[in-house]
Amino acid sequence: MKKSIMILAASVSLATLGACDSGTENAQEQQADTVRDDAEVQADVMEVQAEALDSKTDGMDTAAENAMEDKAEAVREKGDAKADAMEDNADAQDKK
Repeated sequence: MKKSIMILAASVSLATLGACDSGTENAQEQQADTVRDDAEVQADVMEVQAEALDSKTDGMDTAAENAMEDKAEAVREKGDAKADAMEDNADAQDKK
């Protein structure tokens, strides 16, 4: 029984080591996270600016506010796409 447990534990340890990312991949993924976070912050600022364009509290957004919110969403999506591509590249580099 002890031998079976030891073999199982060793197998799990080896499988875990095989699944670990390299330091380079981790650094690249951190850069991707930074890109995503920066885009999120920029989009959030744009949304605050969009809210400032509409001084009415009637529940209706102005065309300018909607346009700014659309731009903010585009910034967010572009940042996500760039970060995703960076992460995919990091994964591909680690598999070599």
